[in-house]
Amino acid sequence: MMASRRLVLQTLSMAALLPHPAWANRAELEQAILAFTQGQVPRVGQVRLDVAPLIENGNAVPVTLSTTQPARALALFNELNPQREVLQARLPPGPTGARLATRIRLATSQQLVALAQTQDGRWWSHRVDVIVTLAACIEGG
Repeated sequence: MMASRRLVLQTLSMAALLPHPAWANRAELEQAILAFTQGQVPRVGQVRLDVAPLIENGNAVPVTLSTTQPARALALFNELNPQREVLQARLPPGPTGARLATRIRLATSQQLVALAQTQDGRWWSHRVDVIVTLAACIEGG
């Protein structure tokens, strides 16, 4: 009896570390992106999100958003943090691309989405799935 209880507790502990499918959260992410882009569905490409695929500590995750095209805006969204929009930057007109580097907090393993609006008004995206082993941003008690 004692061995089976220990096995159950170990299994539950390990299951908590695995990424969980979150269809409701994915829908919320997509709604937040469409609200930000005013209903335009972003195309894949023209923007790059650099972030490590395996994060040891979610408290300070380095991310870089970049585009080689002149851009009006850059933004970063996440799937599972308490707020979907992580950052938003409006950019002045310029002849070259843009680059933005910062650190963010991640609650758990999830998908990040970088967005860029080019000078012609089109929206572009790049998605990256990240695994976080030590979470941050947890709400509740």
